[in-house]
Amino acid sequence: MTLARITAVVCLCLLSGCRLQNTEPFRLGGHPFSNATSPSRLPVPPNEVRPVAYVQPGDPPSPASVDAESETIMPAPEPSFGAPWDSELTLEQLEEIALATNPSVIEARARVSAAHGKWVQVGLPPNTVVGYSGQQLSSHGLAEQQGIYVGQEIVRGHKLKLNRAIVDQEIVMAEQRAFAQEQRVLTDVRLGYYDVLIAQRRLEVTQELVAIATDAYQTAEALFKALDVSRVDVMRSRGALQMAQLLGKNAANLQHAAWTRLTSVLGTTGIPLQSLSGDVESITAHIDQNEMLQRLLADSPEIAVAVAEIERAQWAIDRAYAEPIPNIDIQAIFQSDNGTGSSNGNLQISMPIPWLNRNQGGIRQAEYELTAAEHAVAKVELSLQRRLATIYQRYANARNQVEDYSKADGILDNYGATLEFVRMGYEGGEIAYLDLLTAQTTFSQTNLAYIEALGELWAATVEIEGLLLKDSLNARVN
Repeated sequence: MTLARITAVVCLCLLSGCRLQNTEPFRLGGHPFSNATSPSRLPVPPNEVRPVAYVQPGDPPSPASVDAESETIMPAPEPSFGAPWDSELTLEQLEEIALATNPSVIEARARVSAAHGKWVQVGLPPNTVVGYSGQQLSSHGLAEQQGIYVGQEIVRGHKLKLNRAIVDQEIVMAEQRAFAQEQRVLTDVRLGYYDVLIAQRRLEVTQELVAIATDAYQTAEALFKALDVSRVDVMRSRGALQMAQLLGKNAANLQHAAWTRLTSVLGTTGIPLQSLSGDVESITAHIDQNEMLQRLLADSPEIAVAVAEIERAQWAIDRAYAEPIPNIDIQAIFQSDNGTGSSNGNLQISMPIPWLNRNQGGIRQAEYELTAAEHAVAKVELSLQRRLATIYQRYANARNQVEDYSKADGILDNYGATLEFVRMGYEGGEIAYLDLLTAQTTFSQTNLAYIEALGELWAATVEIEGLLLKDSLNARVN
């Protein structure tokens, strides 16, 4: 085949979109991307298969799996679950559902996989350039020179490895953000779970109050018929019953609202209201503020992200110093010369001279970004300490209230016994109805205050044990 035909075939391939397969990286001097100047820190080349980038809450983060040969991202596994909507759900079942269907968790995991895709891309060498070369084409074939050329840019300064070292830390940050998002979702599920349980308990209490008020109203009517009380007492008892019934309606509305908030976090809206399995009156073990602060400083993904940003900034400085190291462009041309009836070849090697642009601004930017990242860690630590102080105060106050209300001979016992004595005295005609109404009102307010204290205790406990991470549907995951 003549050189002209070869040239025509190559040009036809280029025009028709043929893909050239580059099976091995370009090598200079026997080493890929070799350069006499080596940065002080170089990343260890990745193994052929990287670990999977999926972390369960409480597990240490690990890089996602990347197949080095196919350069494809291994998807993170999604937990399987079965949702028995026809029976009482446990907290564990709700957590499993949320981790599988909450859109913010899926978004965070996708961003981890996207970071792995970026890791693959930033380490790839430039493509080889293939083209057609023609000169003196208007000479009617007498002096034409036609041929093909091949060009390749050689990346020096270990820039590709440094690119991947930077993205390695971005992967760590994405994994920690995904872990933080999963923790937010779990916290929101637990908050919603106890919110629904508290709403159930509140509804039970109001139903008990309705039963008490109904009994008092019936007693007042019976005493009125016996001419032992006046019509005013009957009207007052009816008003107290109506107020109790109103509290019951409001409690039902609160339960529906709590269920809607919970199913929104689960990512399964439209599920009919149902009961949950659990006990809100079992007081958890005491939380020590100092111990919790130390746990936050050691385990918080917010700090882990800030620390990874420091490492990323350090690699970015190395990359900024490597930027002015010039890359080499190599171009080889092989062509036929009709004027001489011979073939010839040309070789061209070029590189820029870094004397005007030595990346001075980029280096300065990278160094100050490292300074900012180092101070960001201290800022996150102080933020965690401040937020913990606020939540712990809520926790301590609620715990004191719950303990004082629920202990033997405590507030609930005293007001319950008082109501029973007043009710018996009223039925015996020894106590006026106003005293009974006051005792009923005080008892109902005390019970509802106890329920509210339980809700506040559980909310503060869940937030603290959830590393102060919540509000998953409003949090940014990138």
